[in-house]
Order: sequence, then structure tokens, then C-alpha cells
Amino acid sequence: MDENAFWELIERSGRETGTRKERLAWLDGELSRRPAEEIVDFSMWWESATGRLCTWDMYAVYRALIGWGSLDGFEYFVNWLVSLGRPAFERVATAQDRVIELPEFLRLLELRLARVANKKFPVWSAEEEPEFELLGYVTFEPYERVTGLDTAHLGEAVSARGVDAKFPLFGAAFDGEEWDFGDEKEFARRLPHLVRYMNSR
Repeated sequence: MDENAFWELIERSGRETGTRKERLAWLDGELSRRPAEEIVDFSMWWESATGRLCTWDMYAVYRALIGWGSLDGFEYFVNWLVSLGRPAFERVATAQDRVIELPEFLRLLELRLARVANKKFPVWSAEEEPEFELLGYVTFEPYERVTGLDTAHLGEAVSARGVDAKFPLFGAAFDGEEWDFGDEKEFARRLPHLVRYMNSR
């Protein structure tokens, strides 16, 4: 499975299902019908993709949308971004400030800003939530089913290909230069479009 085939599975799983539960089941079925090598391929491309978004600037984007920031929550946010498909992913992977161009992100940001201002909670439904924890585990059961081995072996197989998982995060293991999210000038310098939009609401 090459990178294009990986993204095709991610995108088809979204097109051909209606809920997140259905999407996970669809991917489980697709991966379970494939040889172990392809499941490792999928996991490798997954780790490669999510690792590209593990940056200080993307963590700042996550905190701006959610209103706070846990390391686990950030991982699940990155999963959600990958779930949006390759065009959206590549846009934000190359320039995190372009997240404001994603309609899915913009809609949720507008919801949060409006509902928090009016003290209405929850901000969004479980299906809308910009976190997709279980998508990060979608290879586990298919790998165990096909190989009879546990997921530790899957991680070792991915590492053997020279791809090391960024998640789960232990401490501040982000790529890029660390900066103070409380510094409004630095926030505006790094994420000008996001800050401009939020300040206009």
C-alpha cells in the first residue's frame, strides 16, 4: 500500500459511511481483508501523517479551538484533521495558519465562539467534535486478527521501516520552536489569519 492508497482508504471511509462508528467498522473490514504487510503500510502512513502535524503551531491551533489543551486531546484533534482527507491535511501540514480555510474547522470555531459567549453547552455533538480518538487505533484489531500477534509487534514493524510514532505524547515533544501561547504578539505573528478571524467575531 503506497501513500495514495492510504489516503484513498481514509477518504472512502468518510464518503461511504454516515457516522464515525460506521466509518471505523468500514476501515476495520477493509483492513481485515488485506495481508499483514498492507496493514503495516497503513499504520506507517498513519504515523507519518500524524507526525507531520505534531508541531507547536498546530498545538496552538488546537488550544484556540478547544479553549484549553491536553496532550491526549491534541492527539485526537490531529486524528480528526487526518480524517478530513488529503487535500485538507496537506493544506494545514504545510502551513498551520491555513486551518482557517477548512470549512469543517471554521464551522466548529464559529460554534464555539458563539456558544461560549452565550454560555450554552455542550458546544458541539459527539459526531461533530474535532477529536477522533478511535481512528488512531483502527489497525489494531485487523492486525491481531490477521497475524495472531499483539499490537506491540505492529509498532515494531512500523519502527523497522524508519517511522517512529510521535503519539502518544510524553511531555512537550512537538516539532518546531517552542513559544509562549500567552504572548499575543507572537500568537498573531505565527497564526495571523486565525487570530484576525477570532478577533473579528
